[in-house]
Amino acid sequence: MTPVTCFAGRRVALFGLGGSGLATARALIAGGAQVEAYDDNAASRDRAAGEGIAVVDLAAADWSRFDSLILAPGVPLTHPQPHELVVAAKAAGVPVIGDIELFVGAIDPSRLIGITGTNGKSTTTALIGHVIKAAGLPVAVGGNIGTAVFDLPALPMRGAYVVELSSYQLDLTPSWTARVGVLSNITPDHLDRHGDMAHYAEVKSHVFHRVGTAVCGVDDDYCRAIAARLDANLVSVSVGGPAQVSVRDGVLHDGPDVVLDLKLLPALPGAHNWQNAALAYAACRAFGLGRADIVAGLASFPGLAHRMERLAEIGGIVFVNDSKATNADAAEKALVCYDDIYWIAGGRAKVGGIEQLKPHLSRVRRAFLIGEATEDFARTIG
Repeated sequence: MTPVTCFAGRRVALFGLGGSGLATARALIAGGAQVEAYDDNAASRDRAAGEGIAVVDLAAADWSRFDSLILAPGVPLTHPQPHELVVAAKAAGVPVIGDIELFVGAIDPSRLIGITGTNGKSTTTALIGHVIKAAGLPVAVGGNIGTAVFDLPALPMRGAYVVELSSYQLDLTPSWTARVGVLSNITPDHLDRHGDMAHYAEVKSHVFHRVGTAVCGVDDDYCRAIAARLDANLVSVSVGGPAQVSVRDGVLHDGPDVVLDLKLLPALPGAHNWQNAALAYAACRAFGLGRADIVAGLASFPGLAHRMERLAEIGGIVFVNDSKATNADAAEKALVCYDDIYWIAGGRAKVGGIEQLKPHLSRVRRAFLIGEATEDFARTIG
């Protein structure tokens, strides 16, 4: 754990006592802050109280006593309307921030790589961490990918922190800074939280705020517009189009140089994974790794659980777990990689449902639909 010392001797409010909230409270207390915390979930309150964290009803608190509100990323900040504690804090002039904001201030940001995007960010994050570790450097991987940043170990000076960032987390990180920022792509998602695509894209672009190198995918209109206005040192990445780091016919290029035939990597099938590999390559080069070390790391990557994860092959049937594909754009990436598919799909539909998947449904032999989206998806499939 890395202690947060910037609030030493000061009082802060913390709302949200899940895994990241508890880790943040511990880091603040270790750094000398006076933390008053709350969560709507009684079990979470009890767990925090059991650790000696002061649990108080923040809705009834005197906000003039606080220097900051540390907000869990899932709590509404602006849309569909701000949470009541956000309203109370802002009315009292109390800044509202998240755990990533505190983490950036607690470490040397020149050792930090931040990754965001609508799709591919977890695989890209895991790839970067794997390549850096394979090259023999200390590395810690966390953030939105699973491990709270304040549960990451303190690293020696040569170490790298590789952090996946959701749009929710970026929205709460006004002072973001890093050695490398990575943006994979932007497609419609989380509009209930951000209001519209313009705001969603603007929040995602914050990953390039005060970074040494900006690694930006340029295969969609939103990312191309962001790349066009960057002041940071830009490395553009594309699959099939012109860019500094590009993938053409499955082969990774760095400028004019051939780097690696990605078609030979079984853990990274399909054009979307080629984009992930190209982004990881560019980020690791920007972090100072040599080309040979990066190629070796990419070749040894085992894949990521729940993301086109090849579970088994039985009687000639390949079983693939792609349950992290929670929107149509992500699901499309997997469907185009296979033929003769038996597809289990459903859950909660995102905006637009699965309309964009119609051109690929000829690949699906049979669909098994579950959850809230069953009827909606069935109408689309026909």
